[in-house]
Amino acid sequence: MARRTPLHARPRERSRSGGVEGNTRLTSSFGAILFALLFVEGLTIVSIGSLLTPHIFVGVLLIPPVLLKIGSTSWRMAKYYLGNREYRHKGPPAPLLRFLGPVVVVLTVVLLGSGVALVVGAPTSWRPQLFTIHRVSFVLWFAAMAIHVLGHLVETAKFAPRDWLPYTRRQVKGATTRQWTLAAALALGVVAAIAILPYAANWRAAFFG
Repeated sequence: MARRTPLHARPRERSRSGGVEGNTRLTSSFGAILFALLFVEGLTIVSIGSLLTPHIFVGVLLIPPVLLKIGSTSWRMAKYYLGNREYRHKGPPAPLLRFLGPVVVVLTVVLLGSGVALVVGAPTSWRPQLFTIHRVSFVLWFAAMAIHVLGHLVETAKFAPRDWLPYTRRQVKGATTRQWTLAAALALGVVAAIAILPYAANWRAAFFG
C-alpha cells in the first residue's frame, strides 16, 4: 500500500511559494535586514548634522524592504481572515502584536514619507510642520517598534536563516525566489538612495551651510 502524505503537509507541497512557512521565512528575512538597517539609521541620529547624508541614504534604502515586508504580513493576514486552512492552523499573532501591527505600519509610512518630503523639496512653508510630524512620528514609532521587535524576536531568529542554510533551504519550496526578492528590494533601495543624494546635498547646504 502506498504511503499517504499527511494532510497537513499537502498545502505546503502544492505551494510554489512554500505556503505559510515560506511566508514566515520571507517576513523574518526582511525583519532581520530591516533591524540591521534601522540600527545603522539610529546611529546617524547621534550626530545628525555631520551624518545627514548617510541618514537620508539609509532612510531611502529602507523603503522597498519596508513595503515588501508590509506586503508579506498583509498576505498572511488576508490568508488568515479568508479562511486558508494552513494559515488558520498557524494562528494569529498575540493580541498586543495584532493591535500594534497596523500602528507600526501607519507610523512607518508617516515617518519615511515625511522624511522624503523634507528632502525632495516640500514647500518652505510646510517644512516646520513636516519636521514636527517627522520627529513626533519617530518617537511614537520607536516605542511601538520596540514592542514589535521584541514580540517577533524569537520567530525572526528562528526562521530568517532557514532560506540561507543548505539543509533547511531545501525543506520548503521557493527559497531561491525569496532570496531574489530580498536582493531585488535592497538593490532597488540602493538605486533610489543614490538617486536622492543630490537632493540631500542641496538640503544640507540650505540648512547647515
